Amino acid sequence: NTGGNHSSNIMLIPSLRRLFSAAATAATAGTDPRKKLGLADVQYIVAVSSAKGGVGKSTTAVNLAVALATSLGVRVGLLDADIHGPSIGKMMNLQGKPSLCDGPQPLLRPKENYRVKVMSMAFFMEDDEPVIWRGPMVNNAFDKMLLGTAWGGLEVLVVDMPPGTGDAQINLGQRIPLSGAVVVSTPQDVALLDARRGIHMFNKLRVPVLGMVENMSYHQCRSCGHKE
Repeated sequence: NTGGNHSSNIMLIPSLRRLFSAAATAATAGTDPRKKLGLADVQYIVAVSSAKGGVGKSTTAVNLAVALATSLGVRVGLLDADIHGPSIGKMMNLQGKPSLCDGPQPLLRPKENYRVKVMSMAFFMEDDEPVIWRGPMVNNAFDKMLLGTAWGGLEVLVVDMPPGTGDAQINLGQRIPLSGAVVVSTPQDVALLDARRGIHMFNKLRVPVLGMVENMSYHQCRSCGHKE
């Protein structure tokens, strides 16, 4: 805490449901790969991404999910796809290993807080335990959390993507039947440069970009209220 408040400028979406619907139609034309195990009743999947770490991507993903659930009454899930640096469990005040649901193909039971169903690699780790895994193990863990979780009837599943535009992001972008993506940045030129790269990545993956969040767009002094 630096003695003030950091705020965000958000490009608001006039009709969230209409935009999700149009994006989902474009992204899932033909055979719908979503109809797999735990994703069978999930309507829309939205990625929250940044091409650069440290811009508040995970915080934005949590705020988006909680706002949709508590303010708009949307049935929401939140998947922490940042396998190497999971933080959603801490932000959502959740911990402990998930239990299994009964059935012929047991699925992980997501934890829930603030009306949001949550799954994260953090639930399977100690607080300071590193994940020293290569690509195939990361993909297997991600598939287990995405497809092997009993998400139930969700209207929106928010996916907190790992930062960057490398193999991990491309693999996840191709494995998730995304309805759209939200890109997070900060006002600095370097951060905006990387955000543009992230937008180009989603364009190449043919994933609609729903909007951009400019996080930490100004600092407000606690004492006098001055913004800069």
